[in-house]
Amino acid sequence: MQPRNALEALTLRPTELLRSSWPWRSLAYLVSGSLLGAATIAAVVVMLALGTLLAAVIVGVAGYVGCLLSGIVVARVERRRLRLVDHDELLDPHRPPPRAGLRAWVTLRLREEATWRELFYAALAAAMLSWMDLLVLVGVTYTLLISVGAPWTIADEPLSSTLPATVAGLLLGPILIYPVIAWAGARAAMARAMLTPPDEARLRELTRSRARLVDAFEVERRRIERDLHDGAQQRLVALSMQLGMARLEVPADSPGAESLAAAHLLAKQALTDLRELIRGVHPKVLTDRGLAAAVGEVASVAPLPVDLDLRLPGRLPSAVEVTAYFVVSEALTNVAKHAGAERARVEAFLTGDRLIVRIHDDGCGGADPATGSGLMGLADRVAVLDGTVNLSSPAGGPTLLRVEIPVPEAVV
Repeated sequence: MQPRNALEALTLRPTELLRSSWPWRSLAYLVSGSLLGAATIAAVVVMLALGTLLAAVIVGVAGYVGCLLSGIVVARVERRRLRLVDHDELLDPHRPPPRAGLRAWVTLRLREEATWRELFYAALAAAMLSWMDLLVLVGVTYTLLISVGAPWTIADEPLSSTLPATVAGLLLGPILIYPVIAWAGARAAMARAMLTPPDEARLRELTRSRARLVDAFEVERRRIERDLHDGAQQRLVALSMQLGMARLEVPADSPGAESLAAAHLLAKQALTDLRELIRGVHPKVLTDRGLAAAVGEVASVAPLPVDLDLRLPGRLPSAVEVTAYFVVSEALTNVAKHAGAERARVEAFLTGDRLIVRIHDDGCGGADPATGSGLMGLADRVAVLDGTVNLSSPAGGPTLLRVEIPVPEAVV
């Protein structure tokens, strides 16, 4: 699983961490944090000076109000900076003003709890956090320069004495990446904790809890599929073969031949039913060969012709493949049961960092999620991955089901 933030990146193997973009992202986050702190201090000093020195009451009040609202600007910049070391977006907690105008906007902001939380964060970042960013950067840079540059900084020493320090500095460089990433991750976690509204924090935890439950459910489905495939299915295959061999040894006109033939037929039917059950639990072809092959298998057994247009460059993350597969499977089942269609079409392709799946049919239309056709279940499954489902099904048809699923990181 790809790390979602700098702290999770520390769990990568050292070679993977050094080859990744996390060291450079962390350095950029700390450098920009130092610059943001310096800019915040300069802006606050200017506004306080205007409020104190100028005699005009309006200008003075404006300066003080600007100081109080400066946290909003700092927090907005911080939310953008967080994307350097944290892939989870931090939403803006402010409500839109009830009416247009600067006075309505300022009045609402001064009454919001988020404004004062952001002001406290801006003060903490300017007074302490930005200086700690600078301290980490200066400490790492000084250590590297004093060791790697020992032959030049210590001119009165022979090369044989300073060269080991240079070698030690080169070996120390990759190790110093860890405190940089660790502080960047801790700094980002602190910013997220202070700038996240309580309701959003609870919502994030509920979303993560739901995702964990779905992951556990998928693991259990795979275990059941594996047990059925390697256990019960193999025994049924052996039973069917034994009954077939017994039929060859028993004369066709013997008293038990008819019962033996019936038992052989029932065994083959049970084996077919079990294979359908395994495919419904978790298709093995999806695990072994990926989404394109699994969708092709579903289309091949559908009771109506299905055209496929699958433009997938490779394997996708497991959760995305499983969700997309069951979307196609359930949609084609609904088409066969309810649409009265003569033909269907399935398209799947990547657009940016999103997987688009579209299922068309030329049926009678009129599909309604409220009628219990399984569409609500599809929407819930897709929502776990922050995806969306859009349905267009006018009376008389045709019907188009469009699903978008975010694909984290790069295609495997």
